[in-house]
Parts: sequence; structure tokens; C-alpha cells
Amino acid sequence: MSVNQQPSGATATGRKPNSSNQGDVPVGLKKVVAASMVGTVVEWYEFFLYATAASLVFGTFFFPASDSPLDGIIAAFVTYAVGFVARPLGGIVFGQIGDKLGRKHTLQATIILVGVATFLMGCLPGFASIGYWAPALLVALRFLQGFAVGGEWGGAVLLVAEHSPARSRGFWASWPQAAVPVGNLIATLVLFAMSWLLPDDQFLGWGWRVAFWLSALIVIIGYYIRTRVSESPIFLEAKAEQERTKAAGVGVGAVVRRYPGKLLQAMGLRFAENIVYYIIVSFSIVYLSTVVKFDTSELLFALLIAHVVHFIVIPQVGRLTDALGRKPVYLAGAILSATWALFAFPMFDSANPVLIVVAITIGLCFHALMYAGQPAVMGEMFPTRMRYSGVSLGYQVTSIVAGSLAPIIAVTLLKDFGSWVPVAVYVGIACVITAITVLTLRETSGVALEDVDAEDAARV
Repeated sequence: MSVNQQPSGATATGRKPNSSNQGDVPVGLKKVVAASMVGTVVEWYEFFLYATAASLVFGTFFFPASDSPLDGIIAAFVTYAVGFVARPLGGIVFGQIGDKLGRKHTLQATIILVGVATFLMGCLPGFASIGYWAPALLVALRFLQGFAVGGEWGGAVLLVAEHSPARSRGFWASWPQAAVPVGNLIATLVLFAMSWLLPDDQFLGWGWRVAFWLSALIVIIGYYIRTRVSESPIFLEAKAEQERTKAAGVGVGAVVRRYPGKLLQAMGLRFAENIVYYIIVSFSIVYLSTVVKFDTSELLFALLIAHVVHFIVIPQVGRLTDALGRKPVYLAGAILSATWALFAFPMFDSANPVLIVVAITIGLCFHALMYAGQPAVMGEMFPTRMRYSGVSLGYQVTSIVAGSLAPIIAVTLLKDFGSWVPVAVYVGIACVITAITVLTLRETSGVALEDVDAEDAARV
């Protein structure tokens, strides 16, 4: 009897799967979670390092001087957006590889690529030395970095989700998400240390490079840990069945043909979450440094505190999605995030360090209500044979029109209107789109991934 003929809750081997109705933690799950988290910390440390450096350094170092300090920042964020454009391409390529060959080897390749790109960024001369070659080389390396990160997220979260019990998948799969603020935290910490230890001219001249060079050491550690993980049983069984029967396609082409509606839902879920995050962690830096004139070191310290809280909150929200369901928690995040800018920017304008920390922290807590449940809800949308491609496309394609443009749009609105109000309207519209998407979802909390595969087999 083939997998496609199995009754719900059984596998081709005839054993009851870990991910169905069992609440116990499978052997080796914590090791898989740790390996996924460490690799994710490495890759997002490097990706977010660019975001912070673009806000503080790159506008003046890699681009010609102009009358407005916002012009250079906008130019830096345009190169920042290149990484987001590359991410869907990485998601397509590595999603296809991951669905055919496996999650583990794909994750090993992505961590090497992003490490090489980030290290070389720290070696680039500035505009004063080589002119427009400086931003051109920066764009090329940013593209490579984004391409690698595009394949990272889907593999990391699915490696955990496919090993997790159905009843607690939201909790366990949220841990790779919690690794993202850890990566951001480390990037912010390194830049904070450099800006605090060095005078401004030395920090802008060479101090920022140290953070990029440190990526080499972290990549070596992350790569080694990722060699210690194993593929999930459900993936290995689906792969064996696919090779035996050749009954249905895998990867990008299959998911676009068979599940276009679910791809659109995944994109809608991602839309507000991605915009809200980059408004909080990128645009807030610009606003506080250029409008409020807040000290750079104090600003980075405020972000450190917010990232720590974000890390703590994400797994607890993941647990909440198991208890209450994916939809109500996600919907609450979209609604609350729509209100954030309305009170956060007046708190920023106070220039009170405590209020600034509180505003950023609240924003990231609202964001966590959407972010923590993404791996579980997106993983439960697609069958195993195309899950890597499905979640990668839904997650990464949206980044082009959401996260990549959010800082550019926000800075441009600030420059044109001289007010944060249009930015608040922009965030609110994004949250409405995501809230509507959530209402169209089918609740999947507690579903067995084997049942998702069985439903797909019935459709085929």
C-alpha cells in the first residue's frame, strides 16, 4: 500500500507518526531546534547587520554627498531592497532543491553563501576611494546575500515543523523565528560596542567593518552544527514514495499549479508582518536619528532591549497558537499592529529614552503575534512534496513589495510630508490587508502533516 493510500494518521511504514496526535516530544527534536536556531541566528545576524549599517553608515560611506541627509539613507535602502528582490529567486532555487534532495544539505549551502557575501562587504572600499564602483559592488554582494537568505527560512522552519508533534507544532516551530531577533540582537550589540568604544570618525571609517568580518567565525560554527541534524521522517517517506510512483510533481512548478490560492494566502499573511517589522527596526532608527536627533549609542541600546523581549515573547506566542488556534492570535497581531504607529511616534518625539524603548518593545510584541505562528500555519498549508517551495515562495516573494519597500516608502513619506502620520496610514493599510487574509484561512492548529499529504493525494 502506498502513502497515497494510507488511512489518516499512518505512514507508508505502518507506524504512527510523531507529528500526528502525539503530544510527547520526539527524540532528537530539541537537537533539531538548536541546529535550526544556530544557523538562523548566523544568517539573520548578517542580513540584519546590513539593515542597521544602512541606517547609520552606508548612506555617507558608499554614496556621494547631497544636501539632505535622507538622500544617502534612501540610496542605501535601495541597495538594501536588492536583497529582498534576490530572496524570492533564492526561495525558488533552494525550494526546488530542498523538496527534491532534502532540507539539510540546502541549509548547509545557504549558510556558506551568506557568510562569504557578508565578509566581503566588510572589505569594500567607499565612494571616496573608488567612486560608483563602491555601490555597484555593494549591490552585487547584497544580491548574493539575499539569494542565500531566500533559501534559508523555509528549510530552517520546516526542519523543525516536520519533526514536531501536531499538538505543539506552533510552539516548537516558533523557535527558529525567535532566532531572528537573536541574530538582530547580536548585530546590534556588535555595532553598539563599536560605536560606544570608538569616536564617530573611526566608527564610520572602519569600526563598522568588524561586525561584518566576525561573520566568518560565526558561519564556521553554524555550518558545523547543521551537519549534525537529520532529515525528518515524513520528508524521507514522501521522497521515497515520490521516487517509487512518480505520481505527482514536486517543487515550485507543482505548488504554483496546484495551490495558487494558498500561495496568495501565505503572501497576504506575510504582507503586514514584514512591513511592520522593518518600520520598527529600520525606519525607527532613521526617524530617531534624523528627526529626534537621538544619540546613536542610546538608540542601539534601546534596540538591544527590544530584541531581548522579542526573543522571549515569540515562543510563548507560538504556544498560544497551539492553545487558541492560529487564526485568532494572528488576527490580534494584525489589528494591534495597525495601532502601533499612532502612539509610538509621539513617544519617539518625546526624546525620552524610557518611552522610546517601550514604544519599540510594544511594536515587536505586536509583531510577534503574527510572526511566531507563521512556520506552523504556512507549513500546514502545503503537502510535504512541495512544502519547502510553497512556504519559501509565499514568504520571500512578498518581501519584494513589503519589507524591501517599507523603509524606502517610509523615508520618502517623511521627506515629502515632514510628518509621521502618512507612515502610520501606510502601516494601517498593510494590516487591513493581512487581517482580511487571516479571515479567509482554514484553522489548522493540531492537524497532522500526514493528513495534509493524504488530502493532497486525494486531489491528485
